[in-house]
Amino acid sequence: MGNPIVIAYHVMWTVYGWWLPNDLRGSSSKTVRKANLLDLGELHFGRKKIQPCSRDIRAFYQQAEDRLKYPLLELSTSAREMVADGFAEVIERCRYTCYACAVMRDHVHLVIRKHRHSAEQMIENLQSSSRLRLSVSGLRDREHPMWTRGGWKVFLDHPDEIWRTITYVDDNPVQARLPRQHWSFLTPYDNWPLHQGHSPNSPYVRALRAGGRYP
Repeated sequence: MGNPIVIAYHVMWTVYGWWLPNDLRGSSSKTVRKANLLDLGELHFGRKKIQPCSRDIRAFYQQAEDRLKYPLLELSTSAREMVADGFAEVIERCRYTCYACAVMRDHVHLVIRKHRHSAEQMIENLQSSSRLRLSVSGLRDREHPMWTRGGWKVFLDHPDEIWRTITYVDDNPVQARLPRQHWSFLTPYDNWPLHQGHSPNSPYVRALRAGGRYP
């Protein structure tokens, strides 16, 4: 099988303090660096197959709140709109192509086409712009870190994966009992790079064909 060619990223990060290393749901952390958080729960690398109920997660963060350096805050409706404005500015300035975005109370999801910037650089740019807007607006104290440091990325190497992830991201607000979100900076996905009229001899198609994934 040929090596896959990444065509997009699913990037995600949380509001400060809302996904601790020993979160009951599991995490991508391998250590708990803050000693005062150790007794909150056991470290579990990766998402647990059996997820805890919402009541237990809320209790976990109620305990954690007093141990964090900064307040544990959620994004209000106006804050979510401000975050989206920050995203829109970066996406226009850097000419990113964003297919889906969900700004939740305690985390965000985006599906972004690959770019000359790495996924990490795109995350940093999006975080910086939205953090600045919230600070200037007075919705966050200037000293508050706002976001967790960095984020997570999932490589997407086939249009089927992009379509599936777009649906997942679009459904996030509905599942959290928020209105479905429609952002002006989104580009409708056209099945790129297998869009209508694509070259059957492009490097991407050749890689798919070698892996038995084309057409």
